[in-house]
Amino acid sequence: MTLKKYKIATFSAAFVLAVMSSCSSDFIDLQDPNAVSNSTYYRTEGDVQAAVNGIYQSLRTGNGIGETSALYSEERSDNTGRNDNQSNAGEPFQFNDFSLLPSNGYLKTHWLALYQSIARSNQVLDGIEKVTFTNANLKEQYKAEAKFIRALIYFHLVRKWGDVPLVTKSFNTISEVSESTFREKQDVVYQQIVQDLKDALGSPLADVQTAATKGKVTKAAANALLGQVYLTMATTLSAANRTANLNDAKTYLMAAYNLRTFGQLKDVPYTDVFDVAKKTTCPEIIFQVVNRQGDINFSSSIARSNQAKGETINSLFTATGSGGNVKQDLVLDYEDTDLRKDFSIKYANDPIVRDYFITKFRDASAAATTNGYGGNDWILIRYADVILMLAEVHMHLGEESAAIGFLDQVRERAGMPKYEVSKATAAYAAKYPTLKLAILHERRVELAFENHRWFDLLRFFTTEELVTYFKSKSQADYGLAKISNFGTKDRYYPIPFDEYKLNPEKMYQNPGY
Repeated sequence: MTLKKYKIATFSAAFVLAVMSSCSSDFIDLQDPNAVSNSTYYRTEGDVQAAVNGIYQSLRTGNGIGETSALYSEERSDNTGRNDNQSNAGEPFQFNDFSLLPSNGYLKTHWLALYQSIARSNQVLDGIEKVTFTNANLKEQYKAEAKFIRALIYFHLVRKWGDVPLVTKSFNTISEVSESTFREKQDVVYQQIVQDLKDALGSPLADVQTAATKGKVTKAAANALLGQVYLTMATTLSAANRTANLNDAKTYLMAAYNLRTFGQLKDVPYTDVFDVAKKTTCPEIIFQVVNRQGDINFSSSIARSNQAKGETINSLFTATGSGGNVKQDLVLDYEDTDLRKDFSIKYANDPIVRDYFITKFRDASAAATTNGYGGNDWILIRYADVILMLAEVHMHLGEESAAIGFLDQVRERAGMPKYEVSKATAAYAAKYPTLKLAILHERRVELAFENHRWFDLLRFFTTEELVTYFKSKSQADYGLAKISNFGTKDRYYPIPFDEYKLNPEKMYQNPGY
């Protein structure tokens, strides 16, 4: 494949539109996408509906942000990783070992998968204008869904790579591709993310999901994501706009919070959030990728893949390996009596394991079969995350009382003492001497294995502070990956080598690579 053809595939798949067959009225149809020409595809409202489902479908892959994508986020952090430095030429190990090379095949695959989701969104936004709608609101809803997902994916890209190519239309010629083959500055990418989410909020999207529309974009999701975007901008971009961005973050996170259909977080038991039998009724979940229990093609594998040999807590599937890796650094960060520890991790005593593994995602029901075809939905946004971000925003604004109030909502649900009580104890005060570190700790134990930790670290620390943070850790609690490898270069991923070679000047490499 030539480099020019490769770039078309990367950014827009200009000659192939991956879509799904039309969906039923009460569920996102989980069917394989069909390849058809973008120029002739869009004729009816049904064609647009199928194409929108194709965007949702792209969120399923572990090469992007699906449930098996921990390699690109959680395994980059101090929560988990892998101690196998040999499999697949050692390339997966590079992410947690901070020895990532621009030629890493997994890195390239991740980049391609993210841009495929963006390409599908762009194709819908272009193609929808060719179709006459009998219901104008439906057209605006579809556009909002496409823009939300485009914003979500660009948010992943800009946090992982910094400056990235910004593509907001489909390509039909090589010259169009060439003109867009350059890295756009982060500030501009963030402006596009913000605009897409504001457009979604100005649309006829529903406020919240119903049991019949699980997995669909809502205004609650758009508010939550936009609040997180502003919070990230406030803490990682120029300090000149810090206060304005923090206040915008508070506005949109509160808008999401006020759309909740429950009172206090304690009204939703922690275990209910991950209970397959309650996933359609759990009010804490804001946005997720929907899976079908027992379905060989569209079930969840996260329960069985995290299970260790000799265990049956996650799945009826007979595991043969060590399960989902848990770093001792995380194990030691759980407070005594924290119910989230016993629910999220377990020590496997099998002779070939003898280590902690992930138990947070479970489906050991007969309906999942002994093949482990679980029904776990992959949760991308939930209210505990929103509540802790509100604590974070208020903390940054110097509004400590409000920050502690939100923090205590999460601690109370977990059966933990309130912050003021805990900080009076020597052990807690020594580990979390500031409110900022207390919130970071709470996010870690509440959201462990949900792929938030790496982004939290990037938001809570400057690059230099993050280097100090990692190098203060015990190597013995970290595993085979070397903490000593961590440096300022690891703030961002390297641009994949094939992308850099397209135009070394405009696709310039990140420092240190």
